[in-house]
Amino acid sequence: MQPQPLRSPDPPTTFRPAPIAVPRPRSHSVEKPLRVLAITGGRNSPSRIPRVQQYVDPLRNEGVLMREASSLAGSYPPERKWLRPAWAALNIASQVPGIVRSHLHDVTFLQREMLSTFVTLEPLTARPRVLDIDDAIWIHRRGSFTDRLFEICDHVICGNDFLAAHVVRRNRNVTVIPTAVDTDRFTPAKKLVAHSGPVIGWFGVSSGFRFLYSIEPALSVILKKYPDATLCIISNRRPRFREISADRVEYIPYTRSREVDAIRNLTVGLMPLDDTDWSRGKCSYKMLLYMACGIPVVVSPVGMNCDVLAKGDSGLAASSESDWIDALDTLIANAALRSRMGRTGRFIVQQHYSLHVLTKILAYTLRAVAS
Repeated sequence: MQPQPLRSPDPPTTFRPAPIAVPRPRSHSVEKPLRVLAITGGRNSPSRIPRVQQYVDPLRNEGVLMREASSLAGSYPPERKWLRPAWAALNIASQVPGIVRSHLHDVTFLQREMLSTFVTLEPLTARPRVLDIDDAIWIHRRGSFTDRLFEICDHVICGNDFLAAHVVRRNRNVTVIPTAVDTDRFTPAKKLVAHSGPVIGWFGVSSGFRFLYSIEPALSVILKKYPDATLCIISNRRPRFREISADRVEYIPYTRSREVDAIRNLTVGLMPLDDTDWSRGKCSYKMLLYMACGIPVVVSPVGMNCDVLAKGDSGLAASSESDWIDALDTLIANAALRSRMGRTGRFIVQQHYSLHVLTKILAYTLRAVAS
């Protein structure tokens, strides 16, 4: 019988030749602490904080001591190609201390591949190895490196079902753990923010601007219909729109210290995607952050976005230009609907995607691999 991806984080199921249900995770604080070394891509890795760093303190309460060894060069190569050989050399060299340290720990936790789109020093790390992925990394370079990467790891943690369904072809020991949201930090505003007009918001790194640009015509129509509306972009650089004038766009440079307040200030949160394998590998993180802050969403019905929407009435799906216009118009015009969807979205995140829930599952998975 072919194993199927886990669709819900409670209770966890591990991929094996014959899938078995395991009990709900319990606290292991009375047991010997489990020592885990997380080897990450460094400061510029977008998934480093949500997939690794935010777990460090909560895992300690579960008897798991996670430490980090990160690349000094960062996860991604520089844009200038002539700098890439030096970047690769620095990246590999900076991973050597982490490889040595891994042999002093009980589990090696690889947060994606060490060098983007290559298998390099991963086989030298101590076993058992757990690989964590939250993107369809096999899309790059025809995926040849990922087959080897999946095979040398004892277990793979995937951010959603689509990723797991691919990985299980090469490694049958797979657990789905969505990207967790710290619901103690990402909370709705205590007081309603007084707006001069509706704020339509998008949050994310600039590499995702192509998805945002794809709905620019719809956004332009809505901004013309609502002259007091603003398009708010929270990112690492300013977007360049063709149809939307700069005076209708508020750009907020991303910093970790201001991200929560920036999201709370939104009227509606956006997550457009195209219907590709890369997008189906996305883990709906920005959608979950909006929802945690009580913000209703309009999203493309692609991949994990569909799974999240199916859990409750937290927002609207939009595929075509007219869908986006109708969905945004509906939410902007109906404050009661926005409020109800915001409360529902917050509840869904607390129940299924919160750091409190997923820490226990991650701790349980790491202990199961170690034993």
